[in-house]
This record gives sequence, structure tokens and C-alpha cells, in this order.
Amino acid sequence: MPTYIVSATQNLLSAEHQKKVAKEITRAHSEATGAQGFFAQVIFNEIPAGSHFMGGVQIQTKQVYVHGHIRAGRTEEQRGALLADIIESIHTITALEKRFLWAYISELAPTNMVEYGQVLPQPGEEAEWLESLSAADREYMLSLNKTQ
Repeated sequence: MPTYIVSATQNLLSAEHQKKVAKEITRAHSEATGAQGFFAQVIFNEIPAGSHFMGGVQIQTKQVYVHGHIRAGRTEEQRGALLADIIESIHTITALEKRFLWAYISELAPTNMVEYGQVLPQPGEEAEWLESLSAADREYMLSLNKTQ
């Protein structure tokens, strides 16, 4: 399951902003990779005032950082489209200038990830993996798609 950690200046993202950002990251991930939306999770963190430095200097500007941990095996084009889509979506939602938006993708081998008690599949093998899960796990994951 790709995990996107969104860190933003304290009090920058309202609950409504967070909901929109989570939906957009999920959509962007699904469109870029072809994976179903229930594979993406988004976690928000706030950066407290006085806790952000660049070049050793404390900064005062509002910033948003997205660090996505995804399964390895996506093409350079897929990763580039995903990053561009995430930045454009956050820009649209927050109206922040793009110079204050940052996005990173880190790839992990699927064999280094366990979810629902199972090692994750290679990209493109999600349907078979989903079928191998217990009925309760499969039903839970599919229910997450219904809320999008």
C-alpha cells in the first residue's frame, strides 16, 4: 500500500483541505499506476512553528511536503506524472505558490512490505493478491473504495 505522508506548516491545512488532498493523492496514484484506490493511504503531520529550517535558517513561509512510499516497478513516466499531479492538486487546493510545495517518491521492493499479513504483490498482480486474502480482509479493502 503506498503511504503518502503529508507534512504541512501548522494550521495550514484545514480538515476540508486534508480530505481534498487525500482524495487527490489517491486519485493521482490510481491514475498513474493503475492500482485500485484502496491501496493508497495518506497521513497528515503538522510542522510546529519554529521547527522548520532550510540552509540552517529558520523559515516562516507556509510549506507542504509530500513523501510517498510506493512499490518499486513503476516507470519513470508514471512516477513523473504522479509527482506532477500531486503538486498541481495541492497547488489548486491550497493556492500556495508551487515553490512552497515539495513532493518525493521513495520506492520499496514489494517483498519488503507486508500489509494485511501478506507480502505485497508486484505491480500488475494486485487482483490475484486481493483474491488470496481472507474474505474479511478483501471485504474491508473493497469497502474503502466505496467511500471515495
